[in-house]
Amino acid sequence: MLQGKQLILATKPFAKENRAKSWYYTISTLLILIASLVGTIFNYHWTLKLACSIFAGLVIVRLFVIYHDHQHKAILDKSPLATAIFTLFGFYVLAPSGIWSASHDYHHKNNCKLFSASIGSYPIYTKHKFETLSKGEQRHYLFIRHPLTIMFGYIFTFMYGMCIKSMINRFSKNIDSLIALILHVAYQVAVFYFLGWQTWIILCAIPHFISGAMGSYMFYAQHNFPSVTFVGNEEWTYEGAALDSSSYMPLNPFMHWVTANIGYHHIHHMNSRIPFYRLPEVWEAIPEMRTAKTTSLNPKDVWACLKLKVWDFEKQKMVEV
Repeated sequence: MLQGKQLILATKPFAKENRAKSWYYTISTLLILIASLVGTIFNYHWTLKLACSIFAGLVIVRLFVIYHDHQHKAILDKSPLATAIFTLFGFYVLAPSGIWSASHDYHHKNNCKLFSASIGSYPIYTKHKFETLSKGEQRHYLFIRHPLTIMFGYIFTFMYGMCIKSMINRFSKNIDSLIALILHVAYQVAVFYFLGWQTWIILCAIPHFISGAMGSYMFYAQHNFPSVTFVGNEEWTYEGAALDSSSYMPLNPFMHWVTANIGYHHIHHMNSRIPFYRLPEVWEAIPEMRTAKTTSLNPKDVWACLKLKVWDFEKQKMVEV
């Protein structure tokens, strides 16, 4: 039975990409996204345009996870072309590489710590701390974790959290957030002006709403689920954060494709250098990975995750307020 650092070491052989595969999945996904977006404009019937719009939102999720792997240096590291592609994509989805890398790296190093800054993750307060907050502070905390806030992740997680808030906090270090906002708004205004409001809805609004909502919820649920464990900073271990505080989300083959295997999130947290297309290999090869805590996209499980608000030290679990 592998434990602790032995488990991390067991994943190292899988932290090697197949460069051809990385390029294949990147380029094919990018082309599928472009084709879907073009389909929202040139299809002859509005139902097909809507189908392309919805599918484009799902493909954005897939390409975002691939982009996320590139930021972890798991795929296509030191490739100028890949860097250019993913930099532009980061602008497109309002997750510029500067703030995304910094916040997400912090998240990996501090996931499930009770007493650390909520950078790159949803804030977690203990029940005791929540009760000591002012009414205004409590409302702000609950607003951040509210289901509607997560649903409108395009606005709150990406537009505000990734771009506007990062500029407010440290403008000089986050110029790319300003560039992302300018480019994003400019292309949407151009679509609205030249192609009309109906095209704007199916080409811009729907795909970004779907990808923002799904991306925000997936990230939330992978660290906020009924059996999750949070610990004090002194008790924290990297492998513990992966197995006890990061979920496995079993999905059907289509949804595993859409999410680029991010449902194997506990494995990703065990070793972020493993390419997304090799995560199922680790699941099969290392038995300990198959003991992961789980959640799913079943409506009952989604609601169970969304109800969780604070960590109860006495019950040693997340509870409602």
